Amino acid sequence: MTVLPRTQLYIDGEWTNGTGSETITVVNPATEEPIAAVPQATTADVLRAVSAARTAFDEGPWPRMSPGERAAILVRMADILESRRSELVELNMIEAGSTRALAESLQVGITLEHFRDMGERVLPTTSFERPMAPYVKDGVGLGAGVVLSEPAGVAALITAFNFPLFLNLFKAGPALAAGCTTVLRPSPYTPLEALLIGEIAEEAGLPKGVLNIVTGDVASAEALTRSPLVDVVSFTGSDAVGRKVYTQAADGLKRVVLELGGKSANLILDDADIDKALRFVIAGFTTHCGQACSLLTRTLVHESLHDELVGRLKAALDSVVVGDPADPATVMGPLIREAQRERVEELISAGQSEGAQIAFGGGRPANLNRGYFVEPTLFVNVDNSMRIARQEVFGPVGVVIPFRDESEAVKIANDSEYGLAGGVWSSDPARAYRVARQLRTGYIDINGGGPMLSPHGPFGGYKQSGIGREWGSDGLAEFLVQKTVTWSAAAG
Repeated sequence: MTVLPRTQLYIDGEWTNGTGSETITVVNPATEEPIAAVPQATTADVLRAVSAARTAFDEGPWPRMSPGERAAILVRMADILESRRSELVELNMIEAGSTRALAESLQVGITLEHFRDMGERVLPTTSFERPMAPYVKDGVGLGAGVVLSEPAGVAALITAFNFPLFLNLFKAGPALAAGCTTVLRPSPYTPLEALLIGEIAEEAGLPKGVLNIVTGDVASAEALTRSPLVDVVSFTGSDAVGRKVYTQAADGLKRVVLELGGKSANLILDDADIDKALRFVIAGFTTHCGQACSLLTRTLVHESLHDELVGRLKAALDSVVVGDPADPATVMGPLIREAQRERVEELISAGQSEGAQIAFGGGRPANLNRGYFVEPTLFVNVDNSMRIARQEVFGPVGVVIPFRDESEAVKIANDSEYGLAGGVWSSDPARAYRVARQLRTGYIDINGGGPMLSPHGPFGGYKQSGIGREWGSDGLAEFLVQKTVTWSAAAG
């Protein structure tokens, strides 16, 4: 049986039910059964959390600790997280609907690696104080100075439902490492993994007020983005909501990090190895039932390989097992809620109305009468102007578009409002790299890429896929501000 965390708000180092009487029911998307109920934070609750974070920043020890002292607590948190790894995996499966394989790898395993890396490598090696080059004129030294990197202040961290632990820690890790104090508001669909982080922070000895967790709806998030006591807003979600967050934060000229949507392209050139590319193409729209912003949902394939690729995709999709996420045989689990399934089905219908053809799937699995399941769906005869080629579906829907040459492939790939991820396949790595250089997107894999989501590479998008970067030293930098201090070398 899955062990649940405390189902209360975590404010100023205390667990509380808050000031309201309403609750949010957390549902298992594979069974539609309730898991738990958490408080619906009121505006007063959110403002109390912000006030606690403000006091902890202005008066508390956390921003004034040395990087080494903060690193020691983050590593202690990493150790506790690791000790509860199996618990995190089980919780992720029932809360987010992840398959066991995905929960063990990307949802939990890689997340813990990145968080530990922040405490063990990134924070200890970051220069928070670096000397300026002396100011010299006509051979005479006139002055010198230092550049200080200091915590930006109170950070509001607002996350999405698809990768709860991953997104929560990818924001909290660098924010805490920088010396910021925080208020975390997870998605109301998946609040439990955030609350478990609160338990771990408390056990690790994080000072009170440094991490506050409020569970709530859109109003709770807006209270954070508009609060004059907040200095930084880091948000992950859709581009439509991201624009609202950006606008709300603008009143206070807050620093903003936005990790938004994607409609990423996977380019299969005429010399590509289809055998190697096939599983990556399928993963590009079936991983987590297509609920990931960086998935490669547009497959652009050279016209000479188009028919072969589509035929092999149809055969391979027939063996994709859809069902209970806890079953090791399951390849694809459910969507998060019925509203999301209805949106996906509406876009599938739109694709057909616009003239695209369903080569596989398109409906609901006949053997699953409970849970928010849909079939993996593959479209062909797709034009890049169609909605299914331009809108982020956030469901297991992939499109295949042929191209004549490299130039057309790059043009189609870049003909998008988004620019988050991408892929290039070619037997000639130099050719693939040349093509990758032409893509207007923030993260590109060549022939499947290197280590999955390396902590050493920044993650973020071009265009409407976002602002700023996450992960590693670049993610840390988003929560730091620079101060220049100079002095004169001359007497008098």
